[in-house]
Amino acid sequence: MAQEKLAAQLYTVREFTQNAKDLAESLKKIQAIGYPAVQTSAISADIPDADIKAMADDCGLIICNTHVRPSEALWNDIDAVIKQHQIWDCKHAAIGSMPKEFREEGEDGFKRFAAEGSKIGEQLAAAGMTFSYHNHSFELVKYGNRTGLDIIYDDSDPRYLQAEIDTYWIQHGGADPAAWIARMKNRMPAVHLKDMAVVPGEGARGEQIMAEIGEGNHNWAAILQACRDIGVEWYVVEQDTCQRDPFESLKISYDNLQTLLSE
Repeated sequence: MAQEKLAAQLYTVREFTQNAKDLAESLKKIQAIGYPAVQTSAISADIPDADIKAMADDCGLIICNTHVRPSEALWNDIDAVIKQHQIWDCKHAAIGSMPKEFREEGEDGFKRFAAEGSKIGEQLAAAGMTFSYHNHSFELVKYGNRTGLDIIYDDSDPRYLQAEIDTYWIQHGGADPAAWIARMKNRMPAVHLKDMAVVPGEGARGEQIMAEIGEGNHNWAAILQACRDIGVEWYVVEQDTCQRDPFESLKISYDNLQTLLSE
């Protein structure tokens, strides 16, 4: 296997992380597949942070990064966010999407988020952490000659607002995942990997669906080379919607990545 470090995004198996028993079993399944790490997201808030850390330790899993929930805590209770990550021994925090109130402002909202996200990242950096933004495709809407995603990264401080490029959503928005990854040199500790497949739709129209890595139409050679070129630390496998059991999807992606990373 190549030197890249793989992780499973727990959002993929969110239906199986809503109580302590299910979470513990899910972590064991993920470790058995071969993943050395997980990203936390959509875990039940009723499970204490220390218990989550103990479950991960019992499986030998690293909590390598997070999607902070609720995201409002980044604005309203940054100290609690820092404490949670210290409990988890996790230095990479991310926000899963731009909050609705920013999106409703259009171009001005993207500019405001770039400024406020930089301030949040500066506070996290003082605690030895990074702060990244996870994109979907709505950020590829254009305002003049720039997309919303351009605004987020052009107008923010690269030291404090970093990237968590999601390959599926970039391609869904009509852009090139490898090109976007290449732009994020020195500001992207983790990447989100998922594939895009096309299945028959109505008439001449194909329907885009999320697929396991290597089972769709992504240019994985270019994507993975771009990740290597900019020094991505964590390769996080995520599939928001699975066509089969999500643990099976995680295994297919893991197995296919072994081949792709060795080519």
